[in-house]
Amino acid sequence: MSHARVTATPRYERVKRHLLAGMRSGRWSVGARLPSEPELVATLGVARMTANRALRELTDAGLVRRVRGLGSFVAAPGQRSPLIELRDIGDDIAARGHAHAMRVLQLGAVRAPAPLAHAFALRAGARLFHSLVLHLEDGKPIMLEERHVSPAFAPRYLEQDFGRQTTAHYLQGIAPASEVEHTVLAVRADAPLRRRLALAAGEPCLRLLRQTWVGDELATRNVFSYPGSRYSLGSRYALTPRGAP
Repeated sequence: MSHARVTATPRYERVKRHLLAGMRSGRWSVGARLPSEPELVATLGVARMTANRALRELTDAGLVRRVRGLGSFVAAPGQRSPLIELRDIGDDIAARGHAHAMRVLQLGAVRAPAPLAHAFALRAGARLFHSLVLHLEDGKPIMLEERHVSPAFAPRYLEQDFGRQTTAHYLQGIAPASEVEHTVLAVRADAPLRRRLALAAGEPCLRLLRQTWVGDELATRNVFSYPGSRYSLGSRYALTPRGAP
């Protein structure tokens, strides 16, 4: 699998970006009729099925409302589906007016055990990139982030300074995720995790498991651990077109 093939932006994603940019700019406000599939074909030079997929995915995300015989329209906020938004924790902390800092605990290449290799469609023992980063809010640990990253997707991952930019920011700059899977669960923290997150005895730990795909290829597999007494997942928000690994 070549890096160029994995990171190339699919044409339907380019159609989605075109439409989302018009929504953000106000060119198409809530309730406005969007270009039809034939209009998108003529304007953007894509296939009809490409335009159809773009509109269908925006509809599934709750951003577009399609009316048979009339066309596609920008959906009102109340019609959007509740989803977990992909956000950089550094942005979240800054938005709260607090100071964000990072400590890189591990950064290197590992040999994937069979289950992990299978998830990435690789042979057992194949090379993956691995990072372990502790995020702090006003000097206090708020998230331990562990990532396994496909070298085909991010071949220069190990060359980055993740004390200066977040892994999410770097990965998002390569290509936005086209598919995301989330699993949230409560776990009992072991001694190393308690120490890293400065957890009190018996304090719960919240864990988010995230897998991201770009095209048909798994790009990242991630584990985010939070102190349960100081962090929660869930919010009210307006969906954005951003994707994040």
